[in-house]
Amino acid sequence: MFQTIEGFLKMWEHESKLTQKVFAQLTDESLKQEVVAENWTLGSLAWHITTAITGLCPMANLNFEATAANAPVPSSAQFIAESYRKTCDAFVEALQTQWTDSELNTEVDFFGFNISKGQFLTFLIQHQTHHRGQMTVLMRQAGLKVPGVYGPSKEEMAEFQASKN
Repeated sequence: MFQTIEGFLKMWEHESKLTQKVFAQLTDESLKQEVVAENWTLGSLAWHITTAITGLCPMANLNFEATAANAPVPSSAQFIAESYRKTCDAFVEALQTQWTDSELNTEVDFFGFNISKGQFLTFLIQHQTHHRGQMTVLMRQAGLKVPGVYGPSKEEMAEFQASKN
């Protein structure tokens, strides 16, 4: 759980850059990649990461204008990546102007559970990380280069080892 807005923003900056790194590898064609029929696609996961920020924040009394949570999944990878960036910018600005450190222990109703605003911020990062991990599996199935997130990917490790020889 976060105790300060600044502490969260440092982590969010790092995590959102990792998400942007993953989104940068997507192609319009890859957005259709799915595990099984009628389940999440790579595009719907990327779009869910983007729109969940907008959809979840009002539950914690944090409001801003960004892509609507119920907006249909676009067919453009570039549009998704740009929407994510804009949503993150709006979210950060709202957080900096609407909340203070002293409010992070204030509880909110989150899907029927009382959690602190600091716990809510932790959830946002964990939610994004969870779905970003799902995306990397679908990216590999779609034949995309998977970027390293918390360490080098298979491809990055192979390039590193090749440079050592």
